[in-house]
Amino acid sequence: MIALAPALAASLPRAGTIAAVLGACLVALAVLVPLMRRNPDALPLLAIFTLPFRVPIATQGRTVNLLIPLYVVVAAGAIAHLAPRLARGREGRGREASSPARVLATWLSPRGVERLLLAAVALYALQTLYSPDRAKAAENIAFFYVPFGLLFVLLRDVRWTRELLLRCLAVAVALAVVFAGVGFVEYYRKALFLNPKVVAANEYDNYFRVNSLFFDPNIYGRFLALAMIAVTTVVLWSRRRRDALIGAAVLAWLLGGLVTSFSQSSIAALLLGLAILAAWRWQVRATVYASLGLVALAGALILLAPASLHFGLKGSGGSTSNATSGRTKLISRGLELFAERPLQGYGSGSFETEYKRHGRTSAQDATSASHTIPVTVAAEQGIIGLGVYVALLVAAFLALFRGAGRSPPRIAIAAGFAALVLHTLTYADFLEDPLTWTLLGIAVALAREGAPLARPGMGREGEALASPRRSREGGSLARPGGQ
Repeated sequence: MIALAPALAASLPRAGTIAAVLGACLVALAVLVPLMRRNPDALPLLAIFTLPFRVPIATQGRTVNLLIPLYVVVAAGAIAHLAPRLARGREGRGREASSPARVLATWLSPRGVERLLLAAVALYALQTLYSPDRAKAAENIAFFYVPFGLLFVLLRDVRWTRELLLRCLAVAVALAVVFAGVGFVEYYRKALFLNPKVVAANEYDNYFRVNSLFFDPNIYGRFLALAMIAVTTVVLWSRRRRDALIGAAVLAWLLGGLVTSFSQSSIAALLLGLAILAAWRWQVRATVYASLGLVALAGALILLAPASLHFGLKGSGGSTSNATSGRTKLISRGLELFAERPLQGYGSGSFETEYKRHGRTSAQDATSASHTIPVTVAAEQGIIGLGVYVALLVAAFLALFRGAGRSPPRIAIAAGFAALVLHTLTYADFLEDPLTWTLLGIAVALAREGAPLARPGMGREGEALASPRRSREGGSLARPGGQ
């Protein structure tokens, strides 16, 4: 970490900007720390609220968008909660005898998710030592991995109740509704509030993409897709008609916002999340058949009417590269980088630099990574990093889906995480997105509890979100396949 200090210092903004930001953060900490000590639920609520908000900071002739509000919340939460809890954990924690089977079970459990996240961050820091772009790697560690790791620990230690989950859901959905409204205004005015790069791109396309208060239409679409998956869970498991009608209205509003983003990766992520919910709510076999039918229909539409779906708009060939805005070239050439140095890769944060250095594109075309996280990991971190990435996904999916049939909130989080992973396969930002750490933190906490979040005396409408609903034939509809 000491070796990263010069690279990080070179990427920091001016001293005056840093002083102003630190002053505002200290004032916010003075308010938030006492609030969180009095009311522990303030931490998760504020964390959910600040997840989407990025503040543009000018540095080294460019602008970086930092999640400063979230950093302040994480810092306040760490001061108010983390230190005393770690102290108590050291006092009462003993060592248990380990066998190979127990070690494997641990790594494939919620505790294994924690260890693999730590391993991923540690490996990324280690591979920065030989990276040609240490400044990029240092930014990722300082502004993403470290604060998001703290966020994960804080959310993992929250005592999640049904009421707290619903309040966090209400905050996220309210934000999504507002963001969609801003997007509608942008689409009507044909003018964006943020990100001049998207404004310039819209000038060359025959359709207009909105990004609301985000700096990227795809990240905006990702947030809406995850919110829609959570709302759909409420609609599917609620027994009150009013909840279903309100949820349907919210879904229609958010779907409109998602469409105006023209984010194909976000729509695919939403469909996957909805398919998982359908499989848990009804039957796996029927869901698979329906999904295959929809995929076939979508493929036919793409082949028969590419222009109406905005495929092949750039260039004259209508090729796969044009349809994916050049991402297939990024992927194929990223794999070439991996083939040249397969074991250890070129180092953390090196994809853009090496992509340009090998003469595969101009500086203007290589403004981001491969838009496919496994390819980026393979090129930067080699087989070693790719192995940690795959192990993390396996452990995460096992922790999220194992026993999730007893708890609709866990089903919603598992479906949301699966949708997010698919989005990272077609866009970018896995561990660089706070949503990843948020979903895993809540999921690990719920998996450790192992309870359906029910409470004595809860009404029927409360039971709908806390326990599996029974079918008219008497079978559980919350288990895979409904069997």
